[in-house]
Amino acid sequence: MEEIAYHYQTGFSLKEEKKHTDWIIRVIEGYGRKTGELSFIYVSDEVILQMNQEYLAHDFYTDIITFGYPELEGLSGDLFISTDRVTENAGQMNCSIESEMRRVMVHGVLHLLGFQDKSAKETRIMRELEDAALKLFHVKHSSDV
Repeated sequence: MEEIAYHYQTGFSLKEEKKHTDWIIRVIEGYGRKTGELSFIYVSDEVILQMNQEYLAHDFYTDIITFGYPELEGLSGDLFISTDRVTENAGQMNCSIESEMRRVMVHGVLHLLGFQDKSAKETRIMRELEDAALKLFHVKHSSDV
């Protein structure tokens, strides 16, 4: 079953959910995978920090924490995104919050697809894959025409 859901626990809300859903599905299909059940959950820094401490034994803020569910059919997982981190990062990178949010969303999806970013080489590859996926956001799908 293919389903992408969005849950908001902060004042942030994603514009054009359907456009984002279609884009995420195209990214996943581009890797030869099927979309399962994905939930993007938008939370505060405090929630992310607590989750990072509780589940990953990390004591720092991060922009996304991704939990994959490989036992489910299709690419499935929960992607917790700190809207505070995304907003701050967008300011530091001099880009829009929407643009940075898409980067973080696809970053989490790439993790679910098996890509890592622990080494410098992996981080460089991850950034290249993010950039390629971000370009797809503005491309109309053949079923949209």
